[in-house]
Amino acid sequence: MDELAEDRELLPATRRALRHRIAVAQSTGRAPSVVAAVLRGGEVVWEGSRTSVEGHGPDGNVQYRIGSISKTFTAVLVMRLRDEGLLRLDDPLDKHLPGTAAGHVTIAQLLAHTGGLAAETPGEWWERTPGSQRPELADVLGEEPFKLAPGSRHHYSNPGYTLLGSLVEALRGRPWEEALRAEVLEPLGLDRTSGLPQAPHAGGWAVHPWADVMMPEPLEDLGLMAAAGQLWSTTRDLARFAAFLLRGDERVLSAESVREMRRPAAPPEPGLADLGYGLGMQLTAQGARRLAGHSGSLPGFVAGLWMSEVDDVAAVVLANCTSGVPASAVAVDLVGIVADAEPPFPSPWRPFTAADQVPLDVCGPWYWGTSAHVVRLLADGSLELGPVAGSGRNARFRSEPDGSWTGLSGYYAGETLRAVRREDGSVSHLDLASFVFTREPYDAAAPVPGGVDPQGWRGIG
Repeated sequence: MDELAEDRELLPATRRALRHRIAVAQSTGRAPSVVAAVLRGGEVVWEGSRTSVEGHGPDGNVQYRIGSISKTFTAVLVMRLRDEGLLRLDDPLDKHLPGTAAGHVTIAQLLAHTGGLAAETPGEWWERTPGSQRPELADVLGEEPFKLAPGSRHHYSNPGYTLLGSLVEALRGRPWEEALRAEVLEPLGLDRTSGLPQAPHAGGWAVHPWADVMMPEPLEDLGLMAAAGQLWSTTRDLARFAAFLLRGDERVLSAESVREMRRPAAPPEPGLADLGYGLGMQLTAQGARRLAGHSGSLPGFVAGLWMSEVDDVAAVVLANCTSGVPASAVAVDLVGIVADAEPPFPSPWRPFTAADQVPLDVCGPWYWGTSAHVVRLLADGSLELGPVAGSGRNARFRSEPDGSWTGLSGYYAGETLRAVRREDGSVSHLDLASFVFTREPYDAAAPVPGGVDPQGWRGIG
């Protein structure tokens, strides 16, 4: 049997553990229904559901409302505008959407919830209020839109994503949902994701906290707030979306752009973004495992979508109850169950081919002063620089056509690494952000800043 095909099948014990976790979530959360899916290696490897209410038996094709996971879709649209050169993330909002009370806040701050805007809209609870009652952005922001100084800290803001939805509409010249369908949903094949519910879909329920009785929740069209929480989707569609957020898709966003979305752009906020907030994505941890994703809730529904890049595993959990089921925590648990029980096999080692350009003369040990570092050439042609022992300034570098390398991570992100050569073509030293790395500690033959004592190394006496 093909090794990859065999590895797509989860072990019986793993499948049982996943079913058990969903059963516990539905029972203790007192949910009419819970539906879930797990993605590994870019493919759905498990689907499960639990229900005890007649007429609520779901599968991966039944729509649930996903609440604030809609924000990640909105962030993808904004990143597309950035990649097309129509805006910069450090642009103030009023450069592209003038006339709001938040015009000096940058687009990046809105994406990462660091703009200082209020968490909610003024007036009635917007999630249970018809969107027609908020006809203008001024009605969304109110007379006092700011609670904190922009850029001072992470403060989750639903109105901030309403501004981003309006920004998309202003630059695309069409409604947010139309842009989303044309630019994201259709290219990725998410034909069961929509602004309004499409059959088959679950009904939203409130479950009484002290008695086993239920009451239907209203299903409001959110109007201007749509970009913050309007969408309905299925576990199968969200699993495809998770695969995109892990790998990218050139029809929508590159792998590098979705990786940028998963990097911290705001400081941690315990209980909401434990490791910070990216560009439209929450960041959290399960032990040593780092995860990216988003939670979602609207009256009648809770949702969670979480992924581990290292494990190449993602999970989606949806339930149709206002509270009770910690959908995000359950999704994180599902990722952990699979990743811990069935860790991925590493890719087989393969040498470079004869046609590859292999810069061996920059590989190996180098010294920054007396600190020993090593440069390694990775399989994708990039370089990795880091200390030989202990923690320090680890970084990865992308090769450039002129023979230099550009930092992709860590302290040296964006900085240029150059191999400075002698007249005979041999490498004298590495130059990196004014630092000189030499083959020997304080090599007298290299231009070490400040020079090298002419007596060289010596003992005492």
